[in-house]
Amino acid sequence: MHYQVGQIVEGVITGIQPYGAFVALDNKTTGLIHISEISDGFVKDVARYVKVNDRIKVKIIDFDEKNNQARLSLKAVYPNKFRRDRKNSRYGSLPAMKLGFLTIEKNMDKWIREAKEKHYDQI
Repeated sequence: MHYQVGQIVEGVITGIQPYGAFVALDNKTTGLIHISEISDGFVKDVARYVKVNDRIKVKIIDFDEKNNQARLSLKAVYPNKFRRDRKNSRYGSLPAMKLGFLTIEKNMDKWIREAKEKHYDQI
C-alpha cells in the first residue's frame, strides 16, 4: 500500500517503549507514535494510553518510503480523547485559579502567613 503524509490510517500496536508505541500498518510497513504525539498533555507512561494489540487510527506525519517506516500521531486523530482531564493534573484543585506571576505576587503574603501559622501549630 502507498502511504502519504497527512493520511489517516488504521494500525495495530505491536510494542510499547518509554519513548513511544510501535504500530504495524500492514505486513511491510511499521510506524512509531513518539510519546510527544500521544497527547497534548504530559505523558508519563505510554501504556496508560495504548496497549499491545489495540487497533487504532493514526495520522501519518512523516513517511520514509525507502524503509517503509512512518512517523505517526495519535493526538492528531483524537485531539480531545487523549487529553488529560484537568482534575487529574498535577495542580489538583488549582485549575480554576489563573496561575502566573501576578497570582504569586498577589498571594505571596497570604501563603507565607499560612505557612507560618501551620508551622507554629506544629510546635
